[in-house]
Amino acid sequence: MSVEWNVEPSVSDAELAVFLVTSAGSLASRMRDEGLRTDFKTSISDVVTAADRAAEELVMQTLRRVRPDDGILGEEGAAHTGRSGRTWVIDPVDGTYNFVSGLAYWCSALALRDQDGVVLGAVHQPSSGETWLGGRDLPTTLDGKQLEPLADRPLAECSMATYIHPTTLTDPDVLQPWLAMVAGVATPRLFGSGSMDLSSVATGRIGVWAQHSTAEWDWLPGQAIVEAAGGRTAVVHHRGHRWHIAGNPLAVEQLLQRLQAS
Repeated sequence: MSVEWNVEPSVSDAELAVFLVTSAGSLASRMRDEGLRTDFKTSISDVVTAADRAAEELVMQTLRRVRPDDGILGEEGAAHTGRSGRTWVIDPVDGTYNFVSGLAYWCSALALRDQDGVVLGAVHQPSSGETWLGGRDLPTTLDGKQLEPLADRPLAECSMATYIHPTTLTDPDVLQPWLAMVAGVATPRLFGSGSMDLSSVATGRIGVWAQHSTAEWDWLPGQAIVEAAGGRTAVVHHRGHRWHIAGNPLAVEQLLQRLQAS
């Protein structure tokens, strides 16, 4: 691909993150408009397109140039072992099934992590033009405007975004905890993009988020954004599965109680 993104090495990590997610989202959106071939990975709903691969490749190329000492991990296979102890985690199109179906609920996302955890996360939704950024010592912003800290709300007043693949519901160690959590919320919502869900938690549009077996690229960008908005996140091993939880602190505590009692 002849596309190249021009960015100076002197740019800050936060500025770089915003540049990369907005550029990746714009590229993917243009490629979708031109028509795409879709390939299937593990199931009919686990898909990948040329846009995923092209956007991830350009993000990797840019990072290799401007952050040569940092590591890289991408959902579609991008990998580079760095020397700095830092790694950029890339999801060029999160919500690919929505993306190929023509739905608006998808995004480009990335995170930067180091030995102490997640440093920052950035998420860009091309359909709305919205961009979230937040992290360690970096209060969450939406399109550059700082968000109000998440206020406590009881779980019973919160929606819960989640995604459970139908094939996993045959496992009682997934189904029973999931039902216990859903029973405690105002209403569940299944939208199909973890990073979009978590960004919506940070803005208060969604109350809490719960998902098991979440990959780093689906978790770290949103984790950083939720925490930097005053929210709480948790990763809990329960009945043989690793559950990822996020939301306002009160609702997360109540959700964890329901999970652990199941």
